[in-house]
Amino acid sequence: MSLVRPLLLLLAAIFLALGLILPIIRLERLYFFTETPSLVELVASLFQTGDTGLALLVGLFSIIFPIFKLTGLAIQLSGRVDEVGLFRRAMPHLSKWSMMDVMLVAIVVFAAKTSGLAVAVSQPGLWFYAASTVIAGLLPSLTRIGRDVDGGTK
Repeated sequence: MSLVRPLLLLLAAIFLALGLILPIIRLERLYFFTETPSLVELVASLFQTGDTGLALLVGLFSIIFPIFKLTGLAIQLSGRVDEVGLFRRAMPHLSKWSMMDVMLVAIVVFAAKTSGLAVAVSQPGLWFYAASTVIAGLLPSLTRIGRDVDGGTK
């Protein structure tokens, strides 16, 4: 079990990176115009069009928050969680928001499909991003299970 947790953490980090840079959605408008933005491009586009508040919100929950959570999980898995009090206090709260980012993307897909102005199809970036979120959500449970099985060690 002790080897599974670091491998899952690495896999979650790789999936997060792929989810941020690969296209998350394909929007087809008027049969001629097709866009396939990544999550990072979507946030940058929101900034460029003047939607600063929305860009900050999506960037915080979809980019910064998952990176912070994976960093906290890495510290927790290293067994040094007592040395970094911020992560120890923050991790239970971070777990509550773990699917918020995927929900934001799902709302965009739903809005595009129901508006009739565009056809929206999920792309690989969304699936990598969702997989990273699910793994990051499961890792705290695996860490607690590992501690119970190992008798209080990692």
